[in-house]
Amino acid sequence: MTEISRPLTKNDYLDPLKEYYHDMVEENEERKENFESKGIALLVIDMQYLDAAKGYGVFKDITSSGIPIEQQNYYFDTLEEYVIPNIQRLLSVFRKTKMEVIHTRIQALTQDGRDRSHGHKRLNLLALPGSKEAEFLDEVAPIDNEIVINKTASGVFSSTNLNYVLQNLDIHELVVAGVYTNECVETTVRDACDLGYLVTMVEDACTTVTPELHRASITTLKNRYAEVVTTEEIENRFKIQEKLKVL
Repeated sequence: MTEISRPLTKNDYLDPLKEYYHDMVEENEERKENFESKGIALLVIDMQYLDAAKGYGVFKDITSSGIPIEQQNYYFDTLEEYVIPNIQRLLSVFRKTKMEVIHTRIQALTQDGRDRSHGHKRLNLLALPGSKEAEFLDEVAPIDNEIVINKTASGVFSSTNLNYVLQNLDIHELVVAGVYTNECVETTVRDACDLGYLVTMVEDACTTVTPELHRASITTLKNRYAEVVTTEEIENRFKIQEKLKVL
């Protein structure tokens, strides 16, 4: 095994496959085709009281949550400042263009949570059916006939029938937002990519408990597992495609 005996330089952190993956992931012509065929879905991950609301679930007791107060403050500040407003913007775009909107949440099938993944049992993560923890935040809650997928693991694909549902809907591309960037969001993005979906991650519509963890996930996923964009870029993409449809 080769040992690095010198200090790392900026070039050591460059991705040698960046350009290759950029062409395959971001400049893929299928994205235009997906828009025209309505083969795109917005996937909003775990925007619920269990893990995205003060005083509930994970954050019911701020002193015993395992997350330092400073990091909790960062998390909720970013949620309120831009993540929730940006998810609202994304919801508006997808609803206006009649594209599919799918919401995931952590929720057990049983009232004692015995069906949860072993990982969630170890972490004591539990949102019972009908509980406040299982409710979506009002600002970004499902409406009308939008699909809700319940899960009991970090990855939605490994623990639910989402792939089957997307195939039935003829969905080939996912726009992903929600929490936590480095956990459920990243796992879902990776799994979706491995299953053959084009994935777009909206970086300012996701957050986690530290900026370092958020940036690390973005760095890992960008140009390899997903196109990483802003909410404004999604809005502009839809505006441009709508104009092209009219011409």
